[in-house]
Amino acid sequence: MQHDHASTNRQTPIVCPGHSRPLTEVLFSNETPDGVFLMSGCHAKTPMLRRGDTGDWVGTFEGHKGAVWGVALNEDAQIAATASADFSARLWNAVSGKLVHEFPHKHVVKSVDFSKDSKHLVTGGHEGILRVFCVSSPTTEPKTIKISSEKSTINKVRWGIKEDEVLSGSSDGFIRKWNVKILSLSDEFKVEGSVMDMEVSQPKNIVTVAAGKKVTFIDAISFKQIKQHTMPINFNNEGGASLHVSGKRFIAGGSDLWVRIFDFESGDELACLKGHHGPIRCLRYEKSGKTFASGSEDGIIRIWID
Repeated sequence: MQHDHASTNRQTPIVCPGHSRPLTEVLFSNETPDGVFLMSGCHAKTPMLRRGDTGDWVGTFEGHKGAVWGVALNEDAQIAATASADFSARLWNAVSGKLVHEFPHKHVVKSVDFSKDSKHLVTGGHEGILRVFCVSSPTTEPKTIKISSEKSTINKVRWGIKEDEVLSGSSDGFIRKWNVKILSLSDEFKVEGSVMDMEVSQPKNIVTVAAGKKVTFIDAISFKQIKQHTMPINFNNEGGASLHVSGKRFIAGGSDLWVRIFDFESGDELACLKGHHGPIRCLRYEKSGKTFASGSEDGIIRIWID
């Protein structure tokens, strides 16, 4: 594996300009009849959609009045969602780019995610409140859960493995598992530092968490730690991690300019990819694991071959 990845140190990634401010989140869609898409959020109020293979710009979702902290695409990439500093989450038609609905909040919204059946959208942010909205009836009052009696910002929300399961990752270092059907806490796991990034991987059923100076891997079902590796970077202000579909390696980036590939079992660094001109803000593997994208403070997305 080390030999295979040695060449990636010298590879030339696809460079995707267009954002004028730091990136906040990148994610790939599932494979669709029209291919794979890449969605991105940034500080410049303008989330974008691109071709996942070429990086070519498809369109911009226009309307937010503040930084877009979180983005999401549903299972067939027909619907998009965004979380913004303008105190709103928004639902979009991902094909036409038109706004479907605006969900007002009382503070900054940091993260959004769709349920696997695309029927529900979960949001979280500075209020420390999970909200679960009905996509087909967006004006219906959402289900709500206050995650803690202490002040805590929800930095990431992800739908879990089970149908009624939502995970929240927050500034108090807790990853919490919620049953949103009965509005109760099912389990929790504590890491060192504020949760900067969180990913739920299938079919491995692993939760990948970037916080402090470590990447932690948690069994999504038992909620017990599988692995934890100390990184040569920190995630105090930016960055993230993403697990390859094979479960054998992961990528991470944060406080410096480089994207690194690590071995899952040992934590050994396999490759270091250079090209960005600012700290790494976000990164994600494409679902097949053939490529991955990184977004930086330099406002550029780069798509790399795994």
